Amino acid sequence: MLTNTYSNCILQKQALASGVRASVAFLLLFLLTSISQVSVAQSLLVGKTGTIQSVKKAIQLAQPHDTIYISQGTYLESDIIINKPLTLIGRHNPVIDGQFTGEIITIQADSVVVEGLVLQNVKVSAIKDYAAIRISRSKHCILRNNQIRNAFFGIYLEKADSCQVQNNRIHSQSTMESTSGNAIHVWYCNTMLIEDNQVSGHRDGIYFEFVSNSRIINNISTKNLRYGLHFMFSDNNVYRSNRFINNGAGVAVMYSKHITMVENTFQNNWGASAYGILLKDITDSRIEKNTFLQNTVGIHAEGTNRTIIQHNEFRQNGWALRMMGSCEELRFERNNFIANTFEVASSNNYTSNNTFNGNYWSSYTGYDLDRDGTGDVPHKPVKLFSYLIEDVPTAMVLIRSLFIDLLELAERVAPVLTPATIQDDGPSMRLNHW
Repeated sequence: MLTNTYSNCILQKQALASGVRASVAFLLLFLLTSISQVSVAQSLLVGKTGTIQSVKKAIQLAQPHDTIYISQGTYLESDIIINKPLTLIGRHNPVIDGQFTGEIITIQADSVVVEGLVLQNVKVSAIKDYAAIRISRSKHCILRNNQIRNAFFGIYLEKADSCQVQNNRIHSQSTMESTSGNAIHVWYCNTMLIEDNQVSGHRDGIYFEFVSNSRIINNISTKNLRYGLHFMFSDNNVYRSNRFINNGAGVAVMYSKHITMVENTFQNNWGASAYGILLKDITDSRIEKNTFLQNTVGIHAEGTNRTIIQHNEFRQNGWALRMMGSCEELRFERNNFIANTFEVASSNNYTSNNTFNGNYWSSYTGYDLDRDGTGDVPHKPVKLFSYLIEDVPTAMVLIRSLFIDLLELAERVAPVLTPATIQDDGPSMRLNHW
């Protein structure tokens, strides 16, 4: 009986050991198979005298997550499609010349990086928006340190997510809006970063439509035919420390909410319909610490509601501020209005709940008897003449005449026509600092 029990124990131990050995062998086989299937990222070199002389060919040969280095030289290529995660890096600014035959690079994969390339000569078309670089339905792509010249559209992002466009130089020499595209065009995207780019000579410098939760930071947009920045139907975005100089118009902000515009410069945007910022149907937004210098109009507001405009400087503009109809609950606080031809203009003498408080007005002629830094009498920034030329624009030719000075004096003594509800009840006697 003891012998049988002992034999059974031995057999059980042998079976257990055999099972353990089989499991270990299976695990080792699985690991070896998995390791053999893992591809290690490689580097490929494109050069005019090397084995690979074409960017297209390098992309065909590359495996996912490989890096392609492109040597100095000029490559006559277009319609380059990147459909796998890759990194393209230019060495010493290689040029890819599209020869006006179509699009140059189209990205259709996630996690693609394009850096250090010079892209030029993109076809102009009335049917298709050809671009130097297009990102389509992709995520986590990075475009940085590239130069784009003579492109219809420079960088075009459509239905992309979490991409970065940084430190690119995009320049064209367009003369008509109908034959020019936008330098950076972003459509139906989310969580984008547009930073440190320089754009000029396009229809719009930067264009946003149906874009949310994105940032435009430290860009320079100049000499564009229409807008330095144009965005519509784009909520919850931040625009900080950009410069919009000498464009057809500075910035158009339309049909959007929860917009933050801080520390930007709007300068030398002159023209019959030019302005620093056009606000149209904007709600629940903030415009703070911006500089409006020598524009036809600093801010032109229509249908703008529940927006705070504070700590801005309006200097030497034609009109510092124009408020059209349907502007409600706007708060103008601690701004500086300096040497503007007209400080505030309004098309309607209506009762509103917009408020002005603590602003500095260089034209203020009131007094401060208690020396607390706040004027003792309200300031009415709407001049009679500015109110009248809203109805008769040709009256502008009389702006420097003695007749207008007498008219303004009479209106101050006995206000009749200027809006009674537009006034600063506590004007600052000194420049505001922030």
